[in-house]
Amino acid sequence: MNEIIQVRLRETGKVSYYLTGGLPLVIGDYVIVEEDRSLEYGQVMSDIEKVVDANLTDPLKQIVRKAAQGDIHQIEKNRKKIKEVISTCQRKIIEHRLPMKLVDAEFSFDRSKILFYFTSEGRVDFRELVKDLARIFKARIELKQIGVRDEAKILGGIGPCGMNLCCASFLKDFEPVTIKMAKDQNMPLNPNKISGLCGRLMCCLSYEHEVYKELLKNLPKVGQHVKTHNGLGKVIEVTPLKRAIRVELEDGRQIEIFYDEKGQQIVADKKHE
Repeated sequence: MNEIIQVRLRETGKVSYYLTGGLPLVIGDYVIVEEDRSLEYGQVMSDIEKVVDANLTDPLKQIVRKAAQGDIHQIEKNRKKIKEVISTCQRKIIEHRLPMKLVDAEFSFDRSKILFYFTSEGRVDFRELVKDLARIFKARIELKQIGVRDEAKILGGIGPCGMNLCCASFLKDFEPVTIKMAKDQNMPLNPNKISGLCGRLMCCLSYEHEVYKELLKNLPKVGQHVKTHNGLGKVIEVTPLKRAIRVELEDGRQIEIFYDEKGQQIVADKKHE
């Protein structure tokens, strides 16, 4: 029996499973792990799970230790030092006249590696930049090109809902988002209404979609003709969260009809002349 736990590397790294090695860990704890020839820090993102060896499809690395007070102090020093690193890298990008936008940078825990995140409209030949940075910082240098959604995740911000961006707070991975999801949720197909700060379709459309799919079951579609207690009418609006439709009758009146889970009409009211 193995105990495993999910850990997010650094501030914006991937979330992966690690063996706890018997350490008593809880969500929010900082830990030190060995990753890609360097010591990294990470934060526990889940409760401990118990699995048998057969359930582990890939060999998992083990957590080295729970972060001590000295480790936390080192993490804070790295966070302060990285501001200087970013400034230097930005200056070098300008010197090399590279068509790239530096978004962020992170130290590995032991400062043996520095990872730079950037955006660009195309491929960038940054080999000379890497040589310069390696000479200046005496560390392994990695440059990672990211998309606009990753940029928003790193930089954070406030979404149209008035809350912190989902991607910067709790979403672990980006899921595909389609315009059909917006249609199913009766969202106005206005880019300004359904796009996040990154300019792409809002992530919440994806993880809310399953709920809307369930609520839309057995509901008539817009344009469909249905029988009501007031006669035949045409569906002009569907409201999944209320399991209701608005119908325009042949005489021009509009009524709202509610449906149960089996698709049976249960009430009709709110008449509008």
